[in-house]
Amino acid sequence: MRTLAESITHWDVVFLTRIIRLEGKKLFSTLVPTISHSGDGYFYPFVPLLIYMVAPEKALLFLHAGLIAYALELPLYKLVKNLIKRDRPCEVFSNVHKRVTAGDRFSFPSGHTAAAVVMAVLIADFFPLLTVPAFAWALLVGFSRIYLGVHYPTDILAGLVIGLICGHCGLGIGG
Repeated sequence: MRTLAESITHWDVVFLTRIIRLEGKKLFSTLVPTISHSGDGYFYPFVPLLIYMVAPEKALLFLHAGLIAYALELPLYKLVKNLIKRDRPCEVFSNVHKRVTAGDRFSFPSGHTAAAVVMAVLIADFFPLLTVPAFAWALLVGFSRIYLGVHYPTDILAGLVIGLICGHCGLGIGG
C-alpha cells in the first residue's frame, strides 16, 4: 500500500508525463514559452500605471495591495523552496527536457504561478469583469511551467495556494 506522499508523487509524475507528451504540437512550442515569460514579473510594476490611466481612483489602492502581497509572496515562496529543495523534473527524468532556464535551483513551489495568482487576485478584486481572464492567464502560466519541464503539477498547486493567500492578505492589509 502506498503512503500519501508516494500517491501524490505517482500522480504528479503521471500528469507531468501527459503534459510533456504535448511537446510535438507546434502551437504549444511557440505559444507556451511566451505565456511562461509573461509570468516573469517584468510587467507587474506597469499594471498600477495602466490602472492609473484607466481608473485613477483605484491605482493607489491597487499599488498598496500589490506591494504588500508581493512583499509576502516573494520571501514565502523562496523560504518554502529552500526548505523543501525539490529537484526540477528536467533534472530527475531523462525524458523531460528543460525548455527554459529557471531562475533558481529548486522546483517546489512555482514562483511564477504564485506571482501570477497574486496578480490575478488583485485584478479580480479591483476589476471583477476581468476575473476569468486574469485567472485563466495565471493558470496558463502554471501549465506552461510544467510543459517547459521545470515544474511538477504539485509545484503549481502550491504556487496557486501561496498566490491566493498572499493576494488576499495584500487586499486585506493594503486594499
